Amino acid sequence: MPRLTTFTSRVAATVVPFLAFSLAPPSHAADPIRIGAVVSATGAASFLGDPEQKTLNQYVDKINAAGGILGRQVVLTVYDDGSDANTANAMAKRLILQDKVDLILGASTTGSTMAMAPLSSANKVPTVSLAAATVIVDPVKPYVFKVPHSDTMAAEKVLEDMKQHGITRVALLSDTGGFGKSGRNETIKAAKRLGLTIVEDQSYGERDADMTPQLTKARAANPQAVFVFGTGQAPAIIAKNFHQLGLSVPLYMSHGQASAEFIRIAGAAAEGVRMPSPALLIAEQLSTNDPQRQVSLEYKLAYETKYKQDVSTFGGYAYDGLMMAADAIKRAGSTDKAKVRDALEQTKNFVGVSGVYTMSPTDHMGLNSSAFRMVEIRGGRFVAAR
Repeated sequence: MPRLTTFTSRVAATVVPFLAFSLAPPSHAADPIRIGAVVSATGAASFLGDPEQKTLNQYVDKINAAGGILGRQVVLTVYDDGSDANTANAMAKRLILQDKVDLILGASTTGSTMAMAPLSSANKVPTVSLAAATVIVDPVKPYVFKVPHSDTMAAEKVLEDMKQHGITRVALLSDTGGFGKSGRNETIKAAKRLGLTIVEDQSYGERDADMTPQLTKARAANPQAVFVFGTGQAPAIIAKNFHQLGLSVPLYMSHGQASAEFIRIAGAAAEGVRMPSPALLIAEQLSTNDPQRQVSLEYKLAYETKYKQDVSTFGGYAYDGLMMAADAIKRAGSTDKAKVRDALEQTKNFVGVSGVYTMSPTDHMGLNSSAFRMVEIRGGRFVAAR
């Protein structure tokens, strides 16, 4: 039975009617499992949403080719929010009320996820976010889960690395979107806990094309390192501005830049940048007894073979979200939303490309700091940081 994918895009802030690329399953077949997704395939966050969309399409095909879930084919409906939270809200409403999905994956960004979460909660539709901010799952929302590492974990991992290298004075740049705002707050709190000083605190817009003024102020504060907390393409521009100004202190990024796309955009300016990352980016470098090695290598090979582009940690989040959802449906034995929600919350030792997940009633992310690896860009590629 073929997979049905529906896909919409945003043009000039207007949602266009969705296009169906294959026919719905015949009525005499077993009812399909309907999974909806909202990703930022276009717009400022396409950096995230494009590999997520590709991963979901690829692996729903694989699931259906292997017989589906519970012997039922999966119908995947993917909508593009155009990196806009209001559009994400509209798409979530369509998935719930019109498409009657059993579960939602997404959105790509914190802002879009938070715009969707009230709808998921009110309609009791299990939702697995592909965005990172702590606010998505803290406080816990019964029907909302997420797979990316939190901004709290990222801030702590970066600042701990700085401290190990004798760095105590940090300049912070964060974007004004939901991810950047949350990351800024978590970094400030983590700095206090770890005894580091934020000597300059600057913000920038996600679509800004030049951050030289913010970096000039940061340089004047005489930091020992600069930490950029943001997603999209702006941090790569910051890396270029950083080198244009001749700054010689270490430059750190958040996990929002753990992708070969950052290296492509930043070019030579990416050299030496450090950041926390899932194991996926250094899969070949993992020890043979690392539980994530095999699943990471298999996903990396499958994605890069099909799409002829480097694997992305953001696509990895989509892989983990989809596979975790499939596992929960299997354990629930049905698509009953309350049972699937309970199964997601009871996830134990689920090995993904982003970490080993163990959820609980008080933890709807399920990762600890061991899921993050510090990486550094050397010779145009990610390597384990020293």
